[in-house]
Amino acid sequence: MFKRRSKRRSAEQGAARRRPLVRRVLAGLAAGAVLWGALWGLNRPIRAVTVRGDFRHVTPLAVERAVAARAEGAGILSVNIGGVRAAVEALPWVERASVRRVWPDALAVRVHEQVALARWNNSGLVNRDGVQFVTDTAGAPAGLPALSGPDGTSEQVTGRYLRMSGQLAPEGFAISALALDARGTWQFTLNDGITVRLGRSQFDARFEKFVDVALPIVKRRAEDISYIDMRYMNGFAIGWRSGAPRDVSPAQPSRRGGRDA
Repeated sequence: MFKRRSKRRSAEQGAARRRPLVRRVLAGLAAGAVLWGALWGLNRPIRAVTVRGDFRHVTPLAVERAVAARAEGAGILSVNIGGVRAAVEALPWVERASVRRVWPDALAVRVHEQVALARWNNSGLVNRDGVQFVTDTAGAPAGLPALSGPDGTSEQVTGRYLRMSGQLAPEGFAISALALDARGTWQFTLNDGITVRLGRSQFDARFEKFVDVALPIVKRRAEDISYIDMRYMNGFAIGWRSGAPRDVSPAQPSRRGGRDA
């Protein structure tokens, strides 16, 4: 008998302890429902979009249309901010965008445009990361260098262009074209029209030799030089323009070393 009364008393005490907890849970749910209802009442239709940016190739109207297409029918609370941003970033020449809510019923969009570094394969433009962001050159700035290579090599070619340009700029030279062909052969053209052939192997070593040994000759005789071939093991060859005197014998490759790939 004693044990039965003890169990009954324990059950009653447990139920008494649970009742306040249940009340608190129900009260919390009710408060949450009231709060959600209040917030949902603030979910006003989007009535305005402000667009900011340093616009050269993108128009604010194109951005507004992209936002409207993605946010149509949504309220200020329910609009998918990530989806709106993705729609704006899908526009040509847009590198990245930010989108934020402005209470009570507006969106603010900030656009950052792509900066074209070079033309790519005569069919588009790449940025400093080697990413092709448009497939045509309409509206491209004048004087961009021409980079080219097989599909999937734009980042590699761009990276080498930037490193080479960094070494040549202090010497007063720029690269107007850099090409990688399907066989893996590299060559570039200086802004004065001289073509430099680097071949398929030892790219860095050959370019360093060009800067250290051949470039001083280019500085003195640029108007007389057609091309420079760095594909020799013990030197390099100069292709002279018609009628130019050939008095720079140290530049000629050694007879003991043939031309490499």
